[in-house]
Amino acid sequence: MAVNKNFLVFPVLLFSLFFMISCKAKPTPVKEITVDPMVDADIAFSDMSKEKGMKNAFIEYIDNEGLLLRPDHLPIKGADAIDFLSQVDDTTYSLNWVPEGAQIAASGDMGFTYGIYTLEGEDTVFKGTYVNIWKKQADGKWKFVMNSVNQGISPLK
Repeated sequence: MAVNKNFLVFPVLLFSLFFMISCKAKPTPVKEITVDPMVDADIAFSDMSKEKGMKNAFIEYIDNEGLLLRPDHLPIKGADAIDFLSQVDDTTYSLNWVPEGAQIAASGDMGFTYGIYTLEGEDTVFKGTYVNIWKKQADGKWKFVMNSVNQGISPLK
């Protein structure tokens, strides 16, 4: 009995198709985004505040459209925020902070840091909490687009 060659081609093609479908391609590796450069910017921001004054540090690290949220104030944005900061007299106190945590968007261009700040005057020390929302600039530097503070920390019970 003669076997039709076209009859054998169909099962071979069918098997090949099932084999190819069942093989999974290796997933494309996801680009790992690290918070380190953003946290480093927050630490450098705090270091500059301690070394050169709060006003200089905030003016250096605020985005052009940056927003300040302060107790007893409406939100202060952009040029008004820079004017507000320029009028601060920071010669009698020192402000620094330590980031406690951070998260960054999957895009790698925005994120936030938060932690505890310390404001030291001549005879007083105040502590509070802060959050900075950061945006990566076109030149790769990080600037904050929002800074918010909460005054006072109650002793832990």
